[in-house]
Amino acid sequence: MSVTLYTTPSCGYCRLAKDYFRQNGISFTEYNVAADPHRADEMLRRSGQMGVPVIDVNGRIIVGFNQSEIERALNR
Repeated sequence: MSVTLYTTPSCGYCRLAKDYFRQNGISFTEYNVAADPHRADEMLRRSGQMGVPVIDVNGRIIVGFNQSEIERALNR
């Protein structure tokens, strides 16, 4: 399983997403798009969105912290 999380340090929903993954024992890769313009461009290209969090679960893009969509993508 591959989970990528595009975040910024001040994003409350990003913290919720990280907490959710940690509490459920799901490994993820985090990219701070405020500090990494390359990852910000990648996020925009993949999601069409400028806002965070953007979550990629096995290639499925989820914009925002939508727990039910995340669970569906994780096949829970």
